[in-house]
Amino acid sequence: MLRRLYHDQPATFAFTPENQKWAEAQIKKFPEGRQASAIIPILWRAQEQEGWLTRPAIEHVATMLDMAFIRAFEVASFYFMFQLQPVGAVAHIQVCGTLSCMICGAEDLIGVCKDKIADKPHALSADGKFSWEEVECLGSCANAPMAQIGKDYYEDLTAERLGEIIDELAAGRVPTPGPQNGRFAAEPLKGLTTLRGYDSGKTQYNASAQLAVDIGDTVKRIDGTEVPLLTPWIKDGTAPKSATGKASKAAEPKPAAKKPVDKTGITKQQAAAESKAKPEGKSNPQIQAEKKPKTMAAPRKSGADDLKLISGVGPKLEGVLNALGFWHFDQIAKWTEDEIAWVDSRLKFKGRIQRDDWIAQAAALSKAK
Repeated sequence: MLRRLYHDQPATFAFTPENQKWAEAQIKKFPEGRQASAIIPILWRAQEQEGWLTRPAIEHVATMLDMAFIRAFEVASFYFMFQLQPVGAVAHIQVCGTLSCMICGAEDLIGVCKDKIADKPHALSADGKFSWEEVECLGSCANAPMAQIGKDYYEDLTAERLGEIIDELAAGRVPTPGPQNGRFAAEPLKGLTTLRGYDSGKTQYNASAQLAVDIGDTVKRIDGTEVPLLTPWIKDGTAPKSATGKASKAAEPKPAAKKPVDKTGITKQQAAAESKAKPEGKSNPQIQAEKKPKTMAAPRKSGADDLKLISGVGPKLEGVLNALGFWHFDQIAKWTEDEIAWVDSRLKFKGRIQRDDWIAQAAALSKAK
């Protein structure tokens, strides 16, 4: 299936304050220079907030993570968990259409979606409340046919039951997820013959379905106010929210100060990301203290040095360094702190120069040469 951005896009995107805190907390899970690892959960949070991934949302997340926009688009378009077009305001129904479900009646479930929602997948119902699509295996083959609605699996479905579920959702109720034929989980239809005690009797439903029932509304999208901000790895004084979903006044962060883009060549996107990431009053050396080192259009007549001899520089980084105008060890050995910051922001491997001590390595290699 060809996945493209929707033709009608909003002008801007911004996380709610609570979702912004949550996203920043995910970034702090990863070491400096590896923030891009947080892209999937943060894209998912953006989708949870808006219902689908807009172009401004994808670009906003890319800016937060100091990524090229195209890299974020690659992730968003690759995974089918991300919706690139508007979905139903109440629910988007994903019907599993792979082998087990297809054999057990998935086509009948798709027929219900066509009758009650829209004739084609990804189209909105007339009232805008629902949308649907057929997806690849969701891994609940023993309970086929099934569909995922919101965050939950609805298993052992019949066409009649799926129609009732859609009606319940339209009326503002959230049906109980899990098996719809009375099974506890994935035991044989005729009942257990072994492991008779695996249903402990402590809960009415299996763990997943019971959690959904306890939460009360697993179709609702996340705006950041209904779940605690669980970030025990953060030690910057930001306290988690209470069970009520409210943070104490003492925990409120100061507004981020906007920092102007200077003449060092840093992009507006990087500047925007840095200004959001740094509290007011703290300096940002990457924006305020960058200086372009002396570069060369081509190597000297003696030929370029093998920069891969520097620990931490591979073929790809050597190519980037050459493209920036660095061909020789003595060039790198002369970098000042401000010049390191300039190079660092363009390598997309922040901190590597200092961590691997390129300056000392380059100086030693230059001397040996």
